[in-house]
Amino acid sequence: MTPPLEDTTLPIALRRIPNASMHPATATASVRVRRAEMSDLDDLVMLEDQTFDSDRLSRAQYRRHLDSDSALVLVASANHRNFLGTAVVFFRKGSHVARLYSIASKPEARGKGVGAALLDAVEAAARQRHCQSVRLEVREDNAGAVRLYERRGYRHIGHYPHYYQDGTHAWRYEKLLD
Repeated sequence: MTPPLEDTTLPIALRRIPNASMHPATATASVRVRRAEMSDLDDLVMLEDQTFDSDRLSRAQYRRHLDSDSALVLVASANHRNFLGTAVVFFRKGSHVARLYSIASKPEARGKGVGAALLDAVEAAARQRHCQSVRLEVREDNAGAVRLYERRGYRHIGHYPHYYQDGTHAWRYEKLLD
């Protein structure tokens, strides 16, 4: 099981209070980010299916990631029931690089701080695990995501032709952590 996010290792804006949510400073006041639970599985799969046409995480993959030491699944919500988005980040033993594998938000939640809140939480978790950077791949045609990553300090470090199942190319981004 992934160790709990500890109060002493997270920035003040993301400190974990027992049985409470992480409160990212950059998001709107109503956005909360927390570790996903098995009870979130239906919402995670539904958002995955609504957001991505290909390269989707399956129910079995989400179930495995929810109970993994090397993966962290986060959810953003306006309250515990109003599911707004999710992020999946992987950590490899012995590596100082966290990999943001997936990030998604409901269409009605876009532009309202959900992505920023999820990125804050991913970066805080990566710092807690002593990672020096976060890397990700993003579809070339996803201009909104590219803008978000660049605004948040991610820099373009690579290009992967025909990376996705549908043949779309990917950009690779990285953010060095403080």
